[in-house]
Amino acid sequence: MLQAVRDYLKITWDDEDTMIQDLITRGKTYLNGLVGVELDFDVEDEPKSLLLDYCRYAYNNALEYFEDNFKTQILRLQLKKAVDAYVEI
Repeated sequence: MLQAVRDYLKITWDDEDTMIQDLITRGKTYLNGLVGVELDFDVEDEPKSLLLDYCRYAYNNALEYFEDNFKTQILRLQLKKAVDAYVEI
């Protein structure tokens, strides 16, 4: 995931790898909490896309805008996971 975030942010140097890894960890925890389930961030799907954008906002010190700008995608993911959980019952 570290390389995916570095590529997404167009970071070619490795001086900030520790900080980026922290952003990834915090982003995963944050998104899992918002959606209410453990998400799979390794698959090319909505959770990974949201995580990449979370890292972009956090890296650029604009995290306060993330939830407002991605509320539609977050809600869609919450509903999808709720339906998936209901179908499994």
